[in-house]
Amino acid sequence: MRRRVVITGMGCVTPVGNDVESTWTSLKEGRSGIDFITHFDASGFPTKFASEVKDFNLGDYISNPERFHYSGRNIRFAIGAAVQAMKCSGLEEGSYDPTRFGVYLGAGEGQQDFFLFMQLIANAQKNGEFDMEHFTREGLERLNPNEEREQEPNMPAGHLASLFNAQGPNLNSLTACAASSQAIGEATEIIRQGDADIMMSGGSHSMIHPFGVTGFNLLTALSTRNDDPQAASRPFDKDRDGFVLGEGSGILILEELDHAKRRGAEILGEVLGYGSTADAYRITDIHPEGRGGTACIKMALKDAGKNTDDIDYINAHGTSTAVNDKVETLAIKQALGQDAYDTPVSSTKSMMGHLIAAAGSAEAIVCLLSMRDNILPPTINYTTPDPNCDLDYVPNTTREKPVTTTLSNSFGFGGQNISLILSRFNG
Repeated sequence: MRRRVVITGMGCVTPVGNDVESTWTSLKEGRSGIDFITHFDASGFPTKFASEVKDFNLGDYISNPERFHYSGRNIRFAIGAAVQAMKCSGLEEGSYDPTRFGVYLGAGEGQQDFFLFMQLIANAQKNGEFDMEHFTREGLERLNPNEEREQEPNMPAGHLASLFNAQGPNLNSLTACAASSQAIGEATEIIRQGDADIMMSGGSHSMIHPFGVTGFNLLTALSTRNDDPQAASRPFDKDRDGFVLGEGSGILILEELDHAKRRGAEILGEVLGYGSTADAYRITDIHPEGRGGTACIKMALKDAGKNTDDIDYINAHGTSTAVNDKVETLAIKQALGQDAYDTPVSSTKSMMGHLIAAAGSAEAIVCLLSMRDNILPPTINYTTPDPNCDLDYVPNTTREKPVTTTLSNSFGFGGQNISLILSRFNG
């Protein structure tokens, strides 16, 4: 008999709030976290805005923030979200077997010192040629080895394991925009198959730095609506012109049902279904017929033992790019059939922006809150319907509706597709 996996803790740090409740309040009120970039001077970039986390202080979450002096924003966000999730779960060291407690994240790389790196490149130019020996020598002298180490994408999971004495499986998935949803799905499988009783899972990422913005601008993936940043993320709207880069972290505590019951934990929801597919098409483009997304949703439904009319709410990947929103709409219709037209869909990226590797975990938390409060968060900035996007996108205003079962989609660059089905806990 397959072991059931429930959720007993959640925590987040997002551009619209530095904890779960402030984030949820902002989303319910339709408040955008998007504004002009402050992390660096972006005045010369095609896109000058992003969705930054505001007023974050690691000392608000732990007593020794100096321990993470060399850590980047992604690690700090992960710690803040994880501390919240552990507190929410009621887990305390000594109350669990540390060898049965693991960490599985979908966390991205840290930030490189862009300006120092550019100086090193400039200084290595000799008579029109690049002097690799000079570049290497100066790099060894000037680059900080501690900061370089902290850039590695496995570091957030390692730090969380150390902080909470999680001696079980420790992994990181970096499958672009699907990463943290995939981490949750794979962590669920680890518990299902009996290799752990508790998994801390989710993701953390920040790409709001010159390399990140440059890369997405070169891909023409970002909105360039510099005259009105808060209206720039407009999923499913006919006038959408690209996504808005965000940052943050979402962390869940996943637990085997009997383990959670024995310690009297409050159960926030259950992971019922997990689907994972690849488009097997192109590096950045998704298949125009939505074959990967369609198969992924169907796989999650089968894993959950749910029918197409059982889904009460879909938190869409909904990036606000021309292709994604059209193809995701198609995939939902192909997977749910006629029931797609009766199922509300919204994209909270319209307010939070795209948290890249952390997006799916933050959106899974939105699904849990939607079930808790029977509220659907809106898709803001939806003003002009697109004939290719013809579902109910909960436009602009929060809606009250009974919610028992939710679907969260995360479709990443490279054609990586993840669907999670989360439900209220039912005995």
